[in-house]
Amino acid sequence: MMTRVIATMVLLLWPAFVRAQGAPVVDHHQHLFSPALAAAMSPPAPAPPTPSVTAADLIALLDAAGIRRAVVLSTGYIFEQPSRKIENAGDKLRADHDWTSLQVAQYPDRLIGFCGLNPLKDYALDELARCAKDPRLRNGLKLHFGNSVVDYHNAQHIEQVKRVFRAANGYRMPIVVHMRASLTAKLPYGRDEALIFLNELVPAAPDVVIQVAHLAAAGAPSDPGADQAIEVFIEAIARGDARAARLYFDLPSVVPTATLTAEAAAAVASRIRRLGVQRVLFGSDATGGALTPRTAWESLRRLPLTEAEFQTIASNVAPYLR
Repeated sequence: MMTRVIATMVLLLWPAFVRAQGAPVVDHHQHLFSPALAAAMSPPAPAPPTPSVTAADLIALLDAAGIRRAVVLSTGYIFEQPSRKIENAGDKLRADHDWTSLQVAQYPDRLIGFCGLNPLKDYALDELARCAKDPRLRNGLKLHFGNSVVDYHNAQHIEQVKRVFRAANGYRMPIVVHMRASLTAKLPYGRDEALIFLNELVPAAPDVVIQVAHLAAAGAPSDPGADQAIEVFIEAIARGDARAARLYFDLPSVVPTATLTAEAAAAVASRIRRLGVQRVLFGSDATGGALTPRTAWESLRRLPLTEAEFQTIASNVAPYLR
């Protein structure tokens, strides 16, 4: 009985505790999963199905971490992933956007919705225009180059992405981009691809924030290609390149794990410092299970950064939320 009482007290007091410890004020990288999308993502039986994640589920996770607000990046583009071969993917994407919009509407003071789509689809501009008219999704755009299998060395792909960047810029919608090329398709990714991103894509959206997800990686603890890519941005920032003025970087899935060496953790900390701690945004990309917003922040805290640096990251708020 006493153990149960203590456990209950810990759960009740945890949000106040983490706020006192300087928990992040915003989770800049979050997702919901509609029942339809969860079903599409579920593995074959007898494996357990992928659970849906609602706004109420996310709010509970944020409360447990002491985090007030979150940016909800629509994951409807998963329907459009080429390898899934889902029929009527465009219709399913639109329905998922509508579902996400209604979910975010339940917590207007805490959740900020972003549209999400595959920039290579012929209806991408039409759906972006529809999102731009939705008061709950016009806040920004999420693109996932890996999921959409964007090839930096395919001129048609780059032109299609540029048109989406231009349109988002016209709607004044900031862009959160998972720029890491597809691992499963074994597309090249490193310094050359980051230069294409900086030289060709960034100038197509000069007036909005571009938030590079995962420090330009895809979530793996060790990614030589991402290490090369992030150096391109570090160099651009160091030389005062105007194209880097609106670049920000979020931290999901690049924090220490049991397999991340002290040397690798030190390298991540070094990149954060050279980017500029003020440009680094906390984002957990965590919607339950072993990885939650709370455990993501705890893991991040194991990086060899100073307390002042941690508190800067915790208090950073993207310009599009100010």
